[in-house]
Amino acid sequence: MAAQGSFAFVQLEFGFVLGPDDGRYVTRAGPGAAPERVVVISTLNAPKPAPRLSRRRRPKQVTHAATPAMPLARVTMIHAGPFPAPADAASWLGALVTDSEALHFEVDLAVRELNRVLRAHRAAAADPYARDVSAAQAIAVRVGYGDGSEVADGNYTDAYEVPRDERRRKRSEMLLPNERLAAVLAGREDILASEELVLRARADVDAGRHREAALQTRVALEALLAELGPDELGDRRAEVAARRPLVADAANAALAGDVPSELSKGVAETVTLLESALARARAKQASGS
Repeated sequence: MAAQGSFAFVQLEFGFVLGPDDGRYVTRAGPGAAPERVVVISTLNAPKPAPRLSRRRRPKQVTHAATPAMPLARVTMIHAGPFPAPADAASWLGALVTDSEALHFEVDLAVRELNRVLRAHRAAAADPYARDVSAAQAIAVRVGYGDGSEVADGNYTDAYEVPRDERRRKRSEMLLPNERLAAVLAGREDILASEELVLRARADVDAGRHREAALQTRVALEALLAELGPDELGDRRAEVAARRPLVADAANAALAGDVPSELSKGVAETVTLLESALARARAKQASGS
């Protein structure tokens, strides 16, 4: 990455280790393509590597649980191309912070690219527990610009912190997840296979993984129809069933290669429908009707 000029970036900080080793990674659309982003990953307060569990050594007795320093993973997603002039960088940032939609779109693009890196790590390390992330999980999100040497070290010339979504929810909506968690842990409710499958499909849709989204949605849809009948879904069941041909076409396309944009759009709409159907079923269960 050239050190000359000003570069736009989105910086995210997480209270957990992401997986890839600290360093700089370059993303490209394909072989021979120009660099799109430089991804700088650094871990602050990195914990010492834990010793491997041994069957030969005896466990050590402890009197209290230590409180370790929380690791902080800082990721700086840097546009590979510089601004034509410093004034352009300032103008870009000034316009961005006054346009909420454009600001969050920039952050969403950066998170999608970060999840692309994490997906590559997951496959390269054969680690099924390396997870995707979202902007909502970040402790801090910043957008800004700086020269090449600054942004490569996580610093900047000018930046703004993106505020959290402060839309207030009804107290009843805030309590529902905790109430259900207690019910599941107490054995009063079960988690459906389709719930987990729909969540995975949502993650694939949001990450732009169109092939995986199509395949996951097909399984999720069939699982939902197998687990929930007309009593739980009402007229939503017919809506979900009507999506079978579209989802099947998308899944078959995914097996053969890329999924056409229209089918990918239909898959995303189907995932939203499945989420709505599951929410209806849970609400009906909670009401006892």
